[in-house]
Amino acid sequence: MKKVKIITAFILIIIICAILFSNRQFVPKNYYNKVKTGGNIESKYMSLGKYDTSKYEEEVMQEAKKYIIYYPSEMENENKKYPVVVFLNDIDIPASKYYHLLEHMASWGFIAVGSESEYDWSGFSSNTTINHLKNLDSKKKYNDKNNIFYNSIDLDNVGITGYSEGAIGVLNAITKSENKDVYKCAVSISPTNKTLSDRFEWYYDASLVKSPILLISSDDTSNDSGVSLKQLKSIYNEVSGDKIMMVRKNTKRDKMIYSADGYVTAWFMYYLKDDVDASKAFMGDNAEVINNKLYKDIERSF
Repeated sequence: MKKVKIITAFILIIIICAILFSNRQFVPKNYYNKVKTGGNIESKYMSLGKYDTSKYEEEVMQEAKKYIIYYPSEMENENKKYPVVVFLNDIDIPASKYYHLLEHMASWGFIAVGSESEYDWSGFSSNTTINHLKNLDSKKKYNDKNNIFYNSIDLDNVGITGYSEGAIGVLNAITKSENKDVYKCAVSISPTNKTLSDRFEWYYDASLVKSPILLISSDDTSNDSGVSLKQLKSIYNEVSGDKIMMVRKNTKRDKMIYSADGYVTAWFMYYLKDDVDASKAFMGDNAEVINNKLYKDIERSF
């Protein structure tokens, strides 16, 4: 009997640990106050923006499973449109595990959209996300309720970002998906290396990329999915549009999803909101990224 109790207790501990792990946030709370920055512009956009934010969730029958949308709270009372940033997932890291990123982006005046999709490499889930946003923007009533997104989604100013598998999904979303022309700019964070991508049949063709794109990774190649400088440079060289490549020093690969957020936010502020201050991070002979000692191997097409 004692042995049975011990085994039962052990099984319960395993179950509890599994539940706790499944609910663990991949992006820590208040990360924007903890990540080291190396320039005034990076620091500015790593901080929270001026907008209070609200959250909307909707379960769907599609592969996305559930949409998680953060947006400026004022949207419910303002008669104007807000630009969009779509987030794509890595394996086992759905939007519910990095919602702090969505909240941060919304605080800068964006509608930030994620999902619970498990396979984002193909860009297919981004396609259904855009279709869903078009649906929300066009209907006064949705699910028999007043639709807070009606005529508030700026579909002329849409960006997309993703980490690891999601970073491959970004490349496919802006080149192969039905809604590829919707995306005005993109950010690909620590894309899965080409060898592993091909092994999983996560194929992509970076030479088709025309949207302005920020390729950003860390110098951590300690695991099989990490992208080396040579591999990142290969993607960069294939892109024909406006582009920039950056490598953050001494940062674990799995922390890049939020450690890069200062410049990720600045990129979208520049391309989707015409923010002049944000542009100074990347543009000109004195662009901040060139002098930021936290980054290296920076290349630009502009």
